[in-house]
Amino acid sequence: MSSDAAKADRIRELMATEGDAVAANTRGFNEGRYESTGRLEDYEELKDEARAIKEDAIGRLPELVDEVRESVEANGGTVYVADDAADANRYITELTAEERDADRLVKSKSMTSEEIEVNEALADAGVDVLETDLGEWVLQLADEAPSHIVAPAIHKSREGISELFAEQFDLDDPPETAEELTMFARERLGELIEDADVGMTGANFIAADSGTMLLVTSEGNARKTVTATDTHVAVAGVEKLVPTVEEFSPFVELIGRSGTGQDVTSYISTLTPPVDSPVPDFEADETPLADDSGADRDFHLVLIDNGRMAMRDDEELRETLYCIRCSACSNACGNFQSVGGHAFGGETYSGGIATGWEAGIEGLDVAAEFNDLCTGCSRCVPACPVGIDIPWINTVVRDRINRGEVDSRQTDWLFEELVPDEEPAGLDLGTRIVGNYETVAKLGSLTAPVANRLADAGPLRALAERVTGIDRRRDLPEFASESLVDWFERRGGAAVPSGEAARTVVLYPDTATNYVDVERGKAAVRALEALDVHVRVPDLPGSGRPPLSQGMISTATAAAEDAYAGLVTHVDAGRDVVVIEPSDLAMFRSEYEKLLPERSFERLADASYDIMEYLFGLLENGGDPGALRAPAAGTGPVASGNRIAYHPHCQARTIGVGEHATAVMERLGYDVRVSETECCGMAGSFGYKEDYYELSMDVGEPLREQFGDTDRTVVAAGTSCGEQLDALLGSSPMHPVELVAPRE
Repeated sequence: MSSDAAKADRIRELMATEGDAVAANTRGFNEGRYESTGRLEDYEELKDEARAIKEDAIGRLPELVDEVRESVEANGGTVYVADDAADANRYITELTAEERDADRLVKSKSMTSEEIEVNEALADAGVDVLETDLGEWVLQLADEAPSHIVAPAIHKSREGISELFAEQFDLDDPPETAEELTMFARERLGELIEDADVGMTGANFIAADSGTMLLVTSEGNARKTVTATDTHVAVAGVEKLVPTVEEFSPFVELIGRSGTGQDVTSYISTLTPPVDSPVPDFEADETPLADDSGADRDFHLVLIDNGRMAMRDDEELRETLYCIRCSACSNACGNFQSVGGHAFGGETYSGGIATGWEAGIEGLDVAAEFNDLCTGCSRCVPACPVGIDIPWINTVVRDRINRGEVDSRQTDWLFEELVPDEEPAGLDLGTRIVGNYETVAKLGSLTAPVANRLADAGPLRALAERVTGIDRRRDLPEFASESLVDWFERRGGAAVPSGEAARTVVLYPDTATNYVDVERGKAAVRALEALDVHVRVPDLPGSGRPPLSQGMISTATAAAEDAYAGLVTHVDAGRDVVVIEPSDLAMFRSEYEKLLPERSFERLADASYDIMEYLFGLLENGGDPGALRAPAAGTGPVASGNRIAYHPHCQARTIGVGEHATAVMERLGYDVRVSETECCGMAGSFGYKEDYYELSMDVGEPLREQFGDTDRTVVAAGTSCGEQLDALLGSSPMHPVELVAPRE
C-alpha cells in the first residue's frame, strides 16, 4: 500500500473512531471563544499588544536568556539551556535519577516535555513518571499520544475512559459520570503524588527580569506538583521568555478565551521559584509542614532550544515562535474538527501551527506527513490571539517540501512546453496540474464542449484519478465555450457610458468566473450597470491562487506580478477593482503582502472590493435598491419566495466581506439565514483529492444538516462552496450577485 493510501485509510479510521468526540469538543471550544472574546471590548487591542510583546521578546531572545539565568541564579535556582532533546534529557535524568536518587517524578501538563520525550528517558533511567493532568494521565494509562495541545484526551469519550479505568484498575463498578471519573482520578493521583520525590512543570511564560513563571491550568495539579516535593524542574522552550511580569497581563486575558472559551482559566499561578513554602511531610500527622523546610527547596529551569534559535533566524518560520499554545487554530479548523491531532499533527504538535513547529523541530519529512491538511481557508488567522499567519507558514513549508523531494520525471518536458511555471523539475504531477489550473481552464474553454464530454468519460476519470489523484466521485467543472471577457467584448463593452456613470469599475475576470461560471460574471455586470456604474472587463491573468494553494510560491509570485501589472494602470486611473471570487480578493488583500513590494500590495488592496461589498457601498451612498432584483421578481430556479440560505466563503469571512451579501439581500427584502459552518470542506483543490474526499465531505456535513431539508434558495459566494453544496445537497447554489442582479 502506498503512503498516500495508508494516510487516507488512517484518516477514515480516525473519523470513525475519534471524529465525533473531537468534533463535539473543538466546536464547543470554538463557540466558547466567540462568546468569551465577544465580551472583551478591547479584544483586538489585546491581540495587538500580545503580538507586539512576543515580537519584541523573540527579537531579543539571546539577551533574555542571559537575563533569566542571572535572575534565577540570584533567587537560588539553576538554569540549564539545552541544545536539543537529548541534551535536556541527559541533564534531567542525571539530576533526577543520580543526584536525587528519585523513585518517582510527578508532572503537570507540558507540551515541551512531550516534545523531548522526557518520560521515556526517565523511565529508561529507572524513574517512575506520573502525569497528574487528568487528560494526560488517561493517555498515559492508555499508552496514547495527545490529540490536542490544550485538551490532550479530547478524542476520548466518557464511556471510553470509564472502560479504561475498569480495565486498568480491575473495577467491578467503574465510575461513569464526568464527576465520578474526576473524583476517582483525583483520589488515585493524590495517593501517588504523596510518594513523589521530584516535581516537573512546564511554563506558559517566564519573566526574564525576575525568573517569575506563569502557569495557566484547568486543574490544580501544577500547584501540587510544585509544592509536594522539594525539587522542582521546569521545562520550557526558550520562546516562553518575556521581559517582565507586566507582560503576562494580555496573555492571561487571551489564553483561556482563545483555547477553551473560558473568560479566566480555572487556575492562574505566578511563582518565583524556588518557592519558599514548607515542604509537606505526608507521613507526619501532627506537623506535616515544618517551618524551616522551605529552605531545602531546589529549582532547575531547563530551557530548550531544539531548533528554536534556527527558527528565530528563519524569516518564514519565525512567527511560529509567537505561538502561546492555546489551540485556537485547531478548534477553528474544519479538518481538525473531523480528525483531531492524531492525523492533523506530527511527533508532538497538532493543528495548523503544528506545521511550523514540526518543520523547525523535527524536519520537513515529519511536517510533510500532515501539511496537506491545512487548506489555507484562513479561519485560524483571526482566531489566533497573536495574529500568526498560519496558512502562510503552511504554504512556505509546502513549498520547501516540493523543492526538497524533487526528482526527474518523464513528464517534465510536457509542462516546460505547455505551462512553463517557476517550479523545479520533478514536482508531483497532480500538484503541478492543479497549480497551473488557469492554463487548464483556458484549454478547456477553447475546446468546450468536447473537453466537458471527455472529462465525464469513465475511463478518463479513472486515469485522471491514478495519475493526478483527482477523485472520480467529484463532478468536474464544466468549461464555458465563451469566456466572460469574450462575451463582454461581443456585447459591445459597457452599457453605461463613462461620461454618464457615477463610478468606473474594472471587473476582475478571475479564472473560475472567466472560463467556468460565466453567468455570475454577467450578473455582476448587470448589477453594477443597474446602479449606474461604467464597467470594464479587461483580459487579465489569474491571481496566482491555484499555485499558491499547492505551495508553488515562485509561480504564484510571478502570477501576482503579472496580475498587478495588468491592474495597476486602472488603479492609476482611479478605477475600482471589483472581484467576484472571494479567494482572489483574499489574494489581493492578504496574500499579495507576501508576494509583492509593500507599496504595490497596499495600492491594490486599497482599490479592491468584493462584488457584494461594492453593491452594498453603492446602496449606502444613494444607489437605488429598486434597480436590483427584489424577492417579488423571483429568485431563480428554486421557487421559494424571499427565503434565502446563505453560506459565506471562509476567506470572505476572514477578510471581513462575507456579511455584505447578507446586508444587500436583506436591504432588498430577502429573509436570509446564514450558515453556521465556517468552512464547507471543499477548499479549492483539497476536496477533489482522492485521499481527502471523505474528509472533505465530513467537514461539510454540518452544512447538509443545516440546509439539507431547507425550502430556501441556497446561495454561496465561492466557487468551491458552490461545488461542495452541490455535492452535499444535490442542487447547485447561485452566487448572491445572481440573486440580486436584474434579469437579462
